[in-house]
Amino acid sequence: MGEFIIKMPDVGEGVAEAELVEWHCEVGDPIREDMILAAVMTDKATVEIPSPVTGTVLWLGAEIGDTVAVKAPLVRIQVAGEGGELEAVPMAETVPIAPSSPQRGDGARRADEGASSPSIRQPAPSSGPARHLLPAGEKASRTVPDTLAKPLASPAVRLRAQDCGIDLRQVIGTGPAGRITHDDLDQFLARGAQPQPAPTGLAKKTAVEEIKVTGLRRRISEKMVLATSRIPHITYVEEIDVTDLEDLRATMNATRKPDQTKLTILPFLMRAMVKTIDEQPVVNATFDDDAGIISRHAAVHIGIATQTPAGLTVPVVRHTEARGIWDCAAEVVRLAEAARTGSALREELSGSTITITSLGAMGGIATTPIINHPEVAIVGVNKIMTRPVWDGSQFIPRKMMNLSSSFDHRVVDGWDAATFVQRIKALLETPALIFIES
Repeated sequence: MGEFIIKMPDVGEGVAEAELVEWHCEVGDPIREDMILAAVMTDKATVEIPSPVTGTVLWLGAEIGDTVAVKAPLVRIQVAGEGGELEAVPMAETVPIAPSSPQRGDGARRADEGASSPSIRQPAPSSGPARHLLPAGEKASRTVPDTLAKPLASPAVRLRAQDCGIDLRQVIGTGPAGRITHDDLDQFLARGAQPQPAPTGLAKKTAVEEIKVTGLRRRISEKMVLATSRIPHITYVEEIDVTDLEDLRATMNATRKPDQTKLTILPFLMRAMVKTIDEQPVVNATFDDDAGIISRHAAVHIGIATQTPAGLTVPVVRHTEARGIWDCAAEVVRLAEAARTGSALREELSGSTITITSLGAMGGIATTPIINHPEVAIVGVNKIMTRPVWDGSQFIPRKMMNLSSSFDHRVVDGWDAATFVQRIKALLETPALIFIES
């Protein structure tokens, strides 16, 4: 038997390191050639690392959330015949998506491995402070008290055990590395073991769940800190009567062609922003505050803040100035779906010049959007509500919506911010103006 060492691959574009966001294997797991071992995240994308060999995992070189340098040892695999070293070839990159298997905390993972495998999972020497690694092929043991060892089981098995009132520590796992399967639960129940009754009534809860901030969530955190620490925000909220716009939207949807996407309010807002930016180019800009350079863009690339299973991403509708209402609607739907399913390309997630953020029906009365650095403006859409409005002689029901927009006060003066929003207000309240070419 030999030992094969897989190193962190070069994920391209001059990237010297990447963050480990997911393991698809455990120490002791049998693996086959081309099986996905791990996933690492670069600036915008997740890259999957396959195994070039068939064997058994002896050692994993990093914890989830660690930053691993290119060519650092990542996995050691026991193989038949002679061993060796190889830099794995990464799979195609995708946008960050929710992991297919749960990411457990460091403490829980170490307890699992101590209870199920004689090898200690050691972090890679390239990530963080110096650490002691086991020599190749050397085994180490760890004793974990039964009361602390967390049984290995999938989320589905854990949920079923919880529903049945089964303590998984009483179940013998027959899967890889002692993992508990549904068959093990069936055998446990067949032997006559009595499920523990579920607790009833009020009870104190003392559990504390520690969640390591990794992957896309860490990227979002870093982006928010950067934006709020470096950009002096000014937020301007304006009320807009969208009654006529909603009537027009309903009419257009009722008469749309089968191949046309159903219209939301976003395409109208996007076109209104394009027309307003022609008059207020200062808001369609990016600011390199390190170099002290403001770049005003002729192209209007609108980022659409989109919630995904893994967190917030911002796919970009490029060249909105060259798109009509229906084209904008179709592109928003396409990009949102690509972001949610993890199929968006890198270029579809970068390069925006101004951003729209909307919580839809949950949009609230007003919000304080955070600017997508290095942009200088973001437009926030709040929910539409029917409210009584005084028309000079009586109260009448009107569909009202607030726009909550934030601006970089280093670049955009308050007067310019107000002028920008007021112009959008005029276009949305008289939607026919959106379709009139200048």
